[in-house]
Amino acid sequence: MLIGFFVPEKIIIPVQGATKNDWNHNTFWFEPWGTSGVHKGIDIFGAKDTPVVAATSGVVIFSGILRKGGNAIAILGPKWRIHYFAHLNKNSVVFGDFVNINEQIGTLGDTGNAIGKQPHVHYSILSLIPIPWLATMETQGWKKMFFLSPHKKLVQ
Repeated sequence: MLIGFFVPEKIIIPVQGATKNDWNHNTFWFEPWGTSGVHKGIDIFGAKDTPVVAATSGVVIFSGILRKGGNAIAILGPKWRIHYFAHLNKNSVVFGDFVNINEQIGTLGDTGNAIGKQPHVHYSILSLIPIPWLATMETQGWKKMFFLSPHKKLVQ
């Protein structure tokens, strides 16, 4: 179990050709955000069917369809963190696949509760190990122990 903490964590923007100008830097934990209350990730925009790549190396622990997320993928990466990608037009990986950083996992879309909106990927990072000092008094702020800001990770 401890080995996951010692694997180096490198994270890249998960949309091929995207830059930090392709998402709103202030949308992590923005509220109100539909039935979720707060936005626990960032939305990276681009043209439909633009390749979505693994933001880090890891094992695919989910690849399927969710009511809100539409076509979605979850990858367990270093430091016991789950990298979640939603609203994909199509998934290119299945449960159990090992993916390398920058390997295509799907394409940009507007599935789930993003139907009719500009194509994008909702990207979240969820820590399985709580980080208590990240909790705040904001709405659902205790969940910040588990949800990390992708924006902060991508612009380091």
